[in-house]
Amino acid sequence: MTQVTSVQPYWDLTFDAGGDPDPHQRDALLSGARGLTDLVVFSHGWNNDLSTANALYDRFYAPFPGLVAAAPKARFGYVGVHWPSMRFSDEPIPDFPHAAALAAPAAGGPALAAPAVGGTPSAAPAAGGSALDARTRADLAAVFPGSEDVVARIADLLAQQPEEPERLAEFAGLVRRLTGVAPQAAVASVLAEDMASAAAGIEPQLLAGDPAAMCDVLADALAQVGCPVAPAQGETILGGLGGRVWDGAKELLRQATYYAMKRRAGTVGEQGLGPLLGGLAAAAPGVRVHLVGHSFGARLVSFALRGLPPGVRVASVTLLQGAFSHYTFSGPLPFDAKGGALHGMQQRVTGPVVACHSSHDQALSVFYPLASRIAGEDESLLGFGDRWGAMGHDGFQSLDGTPVLTLAAALAGPFPGGGCVSVDASAVVCAGGPPSGAHSDICHEELARLVLRATKV
Repeated sequence: MTQVTSVQPYWDLTFDAGGDPDPHQRDALLSGARGLTDLVVFSHGWNNDLSTANALYDRFYAPFPGLVAAAPKARFGYVGVHWPSMRFSDEPIPDFPHAAALAAPAAGGPALAAPAVGGTPSAAPAAGGSALDARTRADLAAVFPGSEDVVARIADLLAQQPEEPERLAEFAGLVRRLTGVAPQAAVASVLAEDMASAAAGIEPQLLAGDPAAMCDVLADALAQVGCPVAPAQGETILGGLGGRVWDGAKELLRQATYYAMKRRAGTVGEQGLGPLLGGLAAAAPGVRVHLVGHSFGARLVSFALRGLPPGVRVASVTLLQGAFSHYTFSGPLPFDAKGGALHGMQQRVTGPVVACHSSHDQALSVFYPLASRIAGEDESLLGFGDRWGAMGHDGFQSLDGTPVLTLAAALAGPFPGGGCVSVDASAVVCAGGPPSGAHSDICHEELARLVLRATKV
C-alpha cells in the first residue's frame, strides 16, 4: 500500500459509511496531536482505495515542509481522511501513475492488474463505451456491500446493449436499487442535503424520468465533453434501443453512484469527523485545525462544521473543486426561503472558508448541474441556469460581501481573515481528459500555499 512519507507527523483517519471512525486511528491522533500548533485534515473525494488516496495526500502535502519552514514556531501535523467512496476507473487523475489509479486493490477487494499493451501499463482507458471494466465492477461491489448480483446484472446489460426498452427500464431500476435512492425519496436524500428545504414530491429526472430520454441527454453531455459515443443514427428502427442510449446508461450509473457518494460524504462529515474534532479540541485544546477537502471530500469537511459540538470551532477551511451546491452556505434564496443547508456554519470557522473553482472542471460544469436538475421544469436539460451549479465550478454564490479573487491575487496580495472567499484556480487546475476534465488536477504547490494563506501562519 502507498504510504504518506512527504510529511511527519502524519495520521490516517478512517471512517465507515455511517461515520464511525477506526478507534485505534482516532486514539492515536488524539494522543499524538498534543504539542502541535496546527493540524491540517484533508479528505479525498471519490478515490476508492487507500493507495490512491494516500498517493494524493503524499503528493499534495509534499510542498508543506518547505513552506512552513518560514514559520519556525509553528509545529504542523497532517491527517488523511479515508471514507468509502469510488471513482470510475475511466476517469484519469492528472500526472498520477496509471498503476496507482487502476491497479491498487479496492477497499475489501482483490488487487487487479492494470490493462497492459506489450507488457507495459496501458494509457488510461478512453472514457465512453458502455461496458464496465473488471475494476469498476469490483469497486461497485466493494462500496455497496452485498450488491454483487445487482452489479453483475448491470454489467451484463451494459455489455449486451439489448434493444428492448424494458431492459433499459430494468437497468434503471437496478441502479436505484444499487445506490439506495428510490424515486420518491430522491429529493429528500439528494437535493435537500445541500438546501435547507425542497419542494416535496418532485423527483430528479436522473432517477425517476423516462430512462431512454435521460440516457439520451447524458449521451449528448458525454459528446459535449469529448467522450466517444455511438452516433444518433446508430439507433435501431421500430423503437429499439441503440448503442448511444447505452453509452448514456453507463453515465446514468456513474451519476447515480455519485449521488450516493455525495450523501455518504455528508453523513461522514456531520456524524463522524465533526464529533471527532470535538474530541480533539478537548484532548489538545491548543491545536488549530485546518480542514481541506477535494470534490465530495469538500462536502465532507463542510458538513463536519455542522457536526462540531457547541463552542468548538476550526481555524480555516479550504474547498478544492467542491462537488456540492454553490448555495450551500447561502441565506434565503428566491427558490428556497430557508437557503443553504450550511447557512451560517462559516461562523464556526475563526478564519476564512475558501472555495477554489476552475472553468476547466467538466465534472462540475457539465455533469453536476445536469444530474441535479429536477423534473417538470421547462428549461432544456442542457440549458440549465445557475440554480444547479457546483461550488467547484464558480465558487460561493448569493453571499453578499464574498471576495472573488484570482489565484495569483490570493497568493500575492492581502488575504481575507475570515468569512467566505472564492478563488479562481483555473490557471493551475486545468489538466485532465473527459469525462471529468480538470476535476482531479489539484496537486500544485500554489494550492498548498493557498491552504497556508488561509491558516494565517
